[in-house]
Amino acid sequence: MTSSFQFFTFPLCILLILHSSTTPTTLSQPTATAPPPPGPTNITKILEKAGQYTVLLRLFHMTRLGDQINTQLNNSDQGITLFAPTDNAFSALKPGLLNSLSDQQKVELVQFHVVPMFLSTSQFQTVSNPLRTQAGDTTRYTFPLNITTNGNQVNISTGVVNATVANSIYTDGSLAVYQVDTVLLPMRMFGPPAPAPAAVPAKKGKKTNAGDDSPAADDGRVSADVSSGVGLNQNLLGFIVGPAVIVMFCL
Repeated sequence: MTSSFQFFTFPLCILLILHSSTTPTTLSQPTATAPPPPGPTNITKILEKAGQYTVLLRLFHMTRLGDQINTQLNNSDQGITLFAPTDNAFSALKPGLLNSLSDQQKVELVQFHVVPMFLSTSQFQTVSNPLRTQAGDTTRYTFPLNITTNGNQVNISTGVVNATVANSIYTDGSLAVYQVDTVLLPMRMFGPPAPAPAAVPAKKGKKTNAGDDSPAADDGRVSADVSSGVGLNQNLLGFIVGPAVIVMFCL
């Protein structure tokens, strides 16, 4: 009896084991979540991530232009292009130069590196010069910025310094950040002073010299005196000749 029970139990156990191994196990799958929407563009974070822009970031903080750029990027479709000098570029400046600038000059210096529109690398070849920056006026002795290309090389001239675009740090169709190897120094602050406007020549007036004008005035008096003299002589001649003729007839 025991042997028969064991005979039937053994195959049953095998069947249960095989059944459990072949039955699919249902596991709860985690629900896929959509990626969070991208945050607003932040120029400060982009430069911090890129590294080697400590001085530029400090100027952004001092002038509040970093916040202004972020506001413009997230509230306008115009876009922005930033030429970002590295820390090495600032180190090449004359010692104490940045500290010698007024607060307004620091603002204008940073603004001179910001173009209020998006420029891709291909657009550098067709851009119109002088390029207008956020510093404003582009006339010769103020804030002119000129772009030239030579193959893939992009050159920048301010009238004071020449710089080269080293590489592209960031671009998203709205913001373009390009590394430059030289701080862009504008003519207004670092160039020669504008020449003084040419003096307007004074209009020539009539000469008032008495020696020059007196002949013209004397001409009338001389003519009058001559006319009077001639008339007097004629009267005197008539006074003398008339009696003489009468005497001759009487004789």
